[in-house]
Amino acid sequence: MTSFSDLHEYAWAPRVGSLRLSPDGSWLALAVQSVGETPAKYLTSIWRVGTEPGSTPVRLTRSAEGEGGPEFLPDGSLAFASRRPDGTAAAGPDKPAAKDAKPALWLLPAAGGEARRIAAPGGGVASVAVARDAGTLVYSAPTFRGTAAGDEDAAMRKARTDAGVSAILHESGRLRYWDHDLSPEQLRLLAAEVPAPVGAGEDGDAGLATPRDLTPEPGRALDEQSFGLTPDGRGVVTGWAVPEDSGEQRVDVAVIDVATGERRTLLSGTGLDYERPRVSPDGLFVIAHRIEHETYDRPSDVTLVVTPLAGGEPRDLLAGFDRHPGEAAWAPDSGSVFFTADHEGRRPVFRVSLASGEVTRLTPDHGAYESLCPAPDGRSLYALRSAYDAAPAPVRIDLDNPAADPVRLASPAASFEFPGRLEEVSAPAADGTTIRAWLVLPADATPDAPAPLVLWVHGGPISSWNSWSWRWNPWLLAARGYAVLLPDPALSTGYGQQMIERGYTSWGAVPFSDVMAITDAVAERADVDKTRTAMMGGSYGGYMANWIAGHTDRFQAIVSHASLWVLDQMFGTTDGPAFWRRSFGDFTTQPERYLENSPHLHVDKIVTPMLIIHGDKDYRVPVGEALRLWWDLTSRSKQVKFLYFPDENHWVLKPGDVEVWYATVLAFLAEHVRGEAWHQPELLS
Repeated sequence: MTSFSDLHEYAWAPRVGSLRLSPDGSWLALAVQSVGETPAKYLTSIWRVGTEPGSTPVRLTRSAEGEGGPEFLPDGSLAFASRRPDGTAAAGPDKPAAKDAKPALWLLPAAGGEARRIAAPGGGVASVAVARDAGTLVYSAPTFRGTAAGDEDAAMRKARTDAGVSAILHESGRLRYWDHDLSPEQLRLLAAEVPAPVGAGEDGDAGLATPRDLTPEPGRALDEQSFGLTPDGRGVVTGWAVPEDSGEQRVDVAVIDVATGERRTLLSGTGLDYERPRVSPDGLFVIAHRIEHETYDRPSDVTLVVTPLAGGEPRDLLAGFDRHPGEAAWAPDSGSVFFTADHEGRRPVFRVSLASGEVTRLTPDHGAYESLCPAPDGRSLYALRSAYDAAPAPVRIDLDNPAADPVRLASPAASFEFPGRLEEVSAPAADGTTIRAWLVLPADATPDAPAPLVLWVHGGPISSWNSWSWRWNPWLLAARGYAVLLPDPALSTGYGQQMIERGYTSWGAVPFSDVMAITDAVAERADVDKTRTAMMGGSYGGYMANWIAGHTDRFQAIVSHASLWVLDQMFGTTDGPAFWRRSFGDFTTQPERYLENSPHLHVDKIVTPMLIIHGDKDYRVPVGEALRLWWDLTSRSKQVKFLYFPDENHWVLKPGDVEVWYATVLAFLAEHVRGEAWHQPELLS
């Protein structure tokens, strides 16, 4: 069992990221992250796990560079992406891939044996889809504008490298996304048949697929879009971003003919995004998420729509269902759709009938589900299940008896012994709304030895505390004696659109009132020490940390990770400013909402010691927010520390940095909440 008491052991623990079900339904391909290489980083390998309990997990891939994105072909062979060397005589079987190597597409035979490389575009493979029946492959690959995929793209790539050019000329649209620049390359969709294997000793490139470019000049249309194939392999259904005036864009769903490259628009609408399209197993229908753009007066809303693949008006599948749907998957008979949705601190699986629109909840437990994989016989659904007292693990849901507990399957991921207990709590807000939360309590918290309390506010803000998180794990604090409160205030999902609307125009005041109400209630428990409290949060939770710091002195310490500080500054430098302009207005003409909600305007009231944490590669909340927060506090002689990660992004993704992150947070809490001497983590200077 992995211990929460050992930060290194925790950060190095293997974890399951996703799963895929084989065409015959007999086994699952699990993408499992573990730590490899020097310096240490998380790498993904692919494991085989049987669909019956008690099977032994078998590792299928084990290169030093890792493998990911497994997708099955109809014959049971498995495609995946990897930076591993190609194994030709020039590379040598023991020669590691170059540091700048791009991921190629590999195929693992259904009968086992060595994987072979089947596609190696110069810019690498971004993602892949496979036709359910025909086995046709389509993959996305970055290619330079104005070049044909293949030799022309390779020549441009070499010319820029040889000249030492990294400059990018932008003419419209976004410049960055989350943690990477949007380069002069553009994602294209390339179709290929799986090539026959070549004989031993032959040139490795002789076994590569010859791709057909389906999208010769897509611009930025395919950035961050998902796509899939019709079962017969004749069509690709994909999200297609369309630029609009004033820096706006919408996302349509397009259908592309694989033989001709002809593209037609299937779903489109003003002020709407249609995303994550999925084709039904019978090839007749497409489902997609329809996302209404937020406006100054109302938040976005999300539903699932269905439309004939041949064209027609979309129909709302979830009319009257007041939750935001998450992941969706077709039932094998094409008569219904499985989907997840946040619901009161959980993320259950639901099923909606295509004919009647009736929605049925299938998982009554407190778990959160993802990676939905319906079995071909229609009797089972495989998924990853997690909860705040369970790390992600593969399970089987019996669709003939969905009220039964899901059957846990074998997994190579870490198991944990939890150092305490999980409870569900609630309290009324000022307007009478019930605010619910998870409360993690250390094992030794009793009325005779009450635990200090840490309030932890989630990010988003349109989000919920409802599933296991490796990055925001309360058990690491519980193992050190802290109680941790995880509330869902205004703006949280899982409680209906009205809960989001409560805080939409008041990011600061209303959620602040909500979290204070439930904190007050929990602090009165006999097993909680209300005289020793702290608060922390990341992203929007970091915003709330900054807001709380300027509006109360009740906490002994506040941790602010990747936080928003000066709203008009942040909304103009983030990677998606159009979203924030729709929500908050243009600061030059509508400054009111910024002035009402910007935490920096309350800096002089801050008295609580603060720990600022930020990564320089964070483009969603740019590091300028932390730099300004640091200066505003230090220039006023406030108590503050700044943990800075030059090469991390909005999250912290390297195992060594994860360990340092938690070590610093725990040392900061120990100093100010427990009154212990400051102990600087060893690897920090």
